[in-house]
Amino acid sequence: MAATVGLSGCLEALEEHYQGSFQGLVPIEIHSEAERHYDLTLEAYESGTDRQTYDESYTVTANQSASPPHLDATEQILRVVKYGRDGEELAFREATITPNTKLVNVRITDDDLVLDVQRGGGTDEPGPTPDSDPDGPAPNESSPSDAETTDTDAPSNENDTSTNE
Repeated sequence: MAATVGLSGCLEALEEHYQGSFQGLVPIEIHSEAERHYDLTLEAYESGTDRQTYDESYTVTANQSASPPHLDATEQILRVVKYGRDGEELAFREATITPNTKLVNVRITDDDLVLDVQRGGGTDEPGPTPDSDPDGPAPNESSPSDAETTDTDAPSNENDTSTNE
């Protein structure tokens, strides 16, 4: 028993010494439900320093999917931008990535750009609270506790999984 506790302490010390060495990865999936192709940029910035940690660009064709490189599972802000045919910015969404983030799903439609951030266990796992607003947060509402209670910072329609078939 003492050996297990001692080993646990060593691992924690190593983890603190080599910050980031034991961090996980967050897969990103891009799915197009659009009738034509769109260009996307995905950028991530470290929380607090705004140092860019991720920069990818894709052209996603109609009804296709893409799997860009994984994000590091660290505190950062992911920004996804959808561009039109002439390079004009049509939509953007931002989401907070944390060590508890398990998957980022980007859905493209002709009318919208949807980010769905799935989280695992831990402090930022969403869950009901006795004093929570039954209608959910207002679009783009932000407060210090948002990262701990919501899946993402994008508008509230981001988790709509219904399809118009």
